[in-house]
Parts: sequence; C-alpha cells; structure tokens
Amino acid sequence: MKLGFQDRQDAKVVKVDADRIDAASAIQFKDQFRDIIAQADGRVIMDLSQVSFMDSSGLGAIVAVMKMLKGRKLELANLTPAVDKVMTLTRMNTVFVIHADLEIAFSTTSDTENSSDAA
Repeated sequence: MKLGFQDRQDAKVVKVDADRIDAASAIQFKDQFRDIIAQADGRVIMDLSQVSFMDSSGLGAIVAVMKMLKGRKLELANLTPAVDKVMTLTRMNTVFVIHADLEIAFSTTSDTENSSDAA
C-alpha cells in the first residue's frame, strides 16, 4: 500500500496509490494514514482515483481513518465507479463529503454538509 500526500491550500490531500483497499491492505493503510495525518491541522481530502476495488475491510479502514480525525471531516474525491457503488450501497455517501474531483473539492468549503457532488 502506497499513500502519497501534498499540502494544498488549507488541506492535506492524501492520494491512495493502489488499485485495491481490501482485507490484505487495510491495516497497512490505516497505519500509513495515521502517520500522514499526525501533522495535519486543516481539511483532509482522500483522493481515491487509483482505487478500482474496495471490500468491507477497506470501507472499515476508511471509517477508522475518519475516526482518527477526532471531529474533523474526512472528504473523499475522485471515486471510481466501483468505489462509488460501494459508498452508495452502504449509504456511506451520506456520511462522507464526496467530491467528483479535487478541483471541486477546493472550490467548496469543508463546511459542506454530507453532500455528494459526485452525482
């Protein structure tokens, strides 16, 4: 599992450079994410553009990361169709702020209420 990150405007953008978030990678994913967000104060946006598969363990890992933020929102961007389907079927699209892409994420504020502009 490889995660890349960059500071951009008021946010830390974390890019998941893997095609899967599943049971085999969930623990490593959470550990790496914890290290990255340790220095993050503002918004955290996860770019999922490379992720073509996510199982329930992967979804659980993303929820665990959200809980690590202790009250701050974890925003998601660039969902592939398969990941978007998982989010919709599990109704997690009502829990996370989901952006169609990073440009839209930065044109909105982090105060956006659990809305999805990825429709």
